Amino acid sequence: MIKINHSLTAKSLQPKLERLFDLSGRKILGIQRAWNPANGTPVFTVRGRYTSRGWTEWTQGFQFGSAVLQYDATGDEKFLAMGRSKTVELMATHVSHIGVHDHGFNNVSTYGNLLRLMREGRMDVNEWEKNFYELALKISGAVQAARWTPINPASRTMLNRVPSHPSAERGYIHTFNGPHSLFADTIRSLRALAVAHELGHVLMGEGDRKISLLARLVEHADTTATFNVYYGEGRDAYDVRGRVAHESVFNVNDGNYRCPNSQQGYSPFSTWTRGLAWIICGYAEQLEFFKTLDDAKLKPFGGHKAVTRMLLNTALATADFYIENTPTDGVPYWDTGAPGLAKLGGYLDRPADPFNFHEPVDSSAAVIAAQGLIRLGNYLGGAKGRRYLQAGLTVTDTLLAEPYLSTKPAHEGLLLHSIYHRPNGWDHVPPGSKIPRGESSMWGDYHARELALLLLREAKGRPYLKFF
Repeated sequence: MIKINHSLTAKSLQPKLERLFDLSGRKILGIQRAWNPANGTPVFTVRGRYTSRGWTEWTQGFQFGSAVLQYDATGDEKFLAMGRSKTVELMATHVSHIGVHDHGFNNVSTYGNLLRLMREGRMDVNEWEKNFYELALKISGAVQAARWTPINPASRTMLNRVPSHPSAERGYIHTFNGPHSLFADTIRSLRALAVAHELGHVLMGEGDRKISLLARLVEHADTTATFNVYYGEGRDAYDVRGRVAHESVFNVNDGNYRCPNSQQGYSPFSTWTRGLAWIICGYAEQLEFFKTLDDAKLKPFGGHKAVTRMLLNTALATADFYIENTPTDGVPYWDTGAPGLAKLGGYLDRPADPFNFHEPVDSSAAVIAAQGLIRLGNYLGGAKGRRYLQAGLTVTDTLLAEPYLSTKPAHEGLLLHSIYHRPNGWDHVPPGSKIPRGESSMWGDYHARELALLLLREAKGRPYLKFF
């Protein structure tokens, strides 16, 4: 269990946050000098150098979004110029990509961050450029929402009602695996639907039917909360409150749920910790977004209280599970059921050991979860929120120092000991080790910067960082 440090504040972490951005700027410039776009998208490091991995191109937005975050943190104009130019040059295909569930990762991290800076007055307002970003985000949200699989309308979900809104249909945004597949990860791509809805956009269907992006956002969040997250209610023999299944599988012929599954975790009945982290962060930031919506917009889904209850129940269950099933310093092993953990003995009662010989830790899960815990704590406020806020700050404090912060100039990564796909064996195992360690990932590095920016803004008294 995490040993929560209740004395930490964003202000007390400011020197460490500034050190991260000092290192970060050099890493971004180094990758920019060395990387050939013809090689695809940088995904993770091998021996400290970024390499590509042709699965889906889901990390390019993190590459250029990182430059935008760097500008936000430091005011260094060359990073803004890089983010703007590379977004125009290389991100257009991601806007119209019909084959993935990753629009929030790619497009909100680039077009979204740039539009946010313009709205905040951090960059000059050029009306054509503003329209360009808005159009990209509108299309991205609609394209993502169109990747839709309906489920049986009679399915019992957390909101547990038959939608009355003509554009609301139970279902989910399916993954690149196909229409049967619902990933936990996609909860963070719902940002694309939220931003597009906020901009007044809808998805146009057959016969000019207007399909609400907000409706699909709510329906996807409800389906994910129901089938990918457990609540200790006896659903199956492995129903532990807050446990997360990476994938839910549905029968597309009748729309019925069939079983849990896992693509990147150890098993369907253990918890892949990065999937857990996506849920914590995704639901926490949706709580922040839905707080801005009036009840009338949510009446078709049972009203503001019902939707908020669904989001909050999910966020609390998974946040509690993370705190209780993570080593004392806040960095989890890659899967809570990984078989080698039995050989570590009492591993939850001491800090995580990235240099052990049995199972790798995943710092990228930690940095994503830390942001979610902090946002959940801020949302709740008071004594109840303080537990989650301080847990998130405790995780952050661990990650802002070695052995997780990458301080060597020769290593292109920023956050060390990130894991991509342990079952497929894609992660680099260095000489003398039996497990992957010491490497970085684009998503881990981006989320380290996003987390650091969230806290640095607070420490400096700047506006709260949000995607909408």
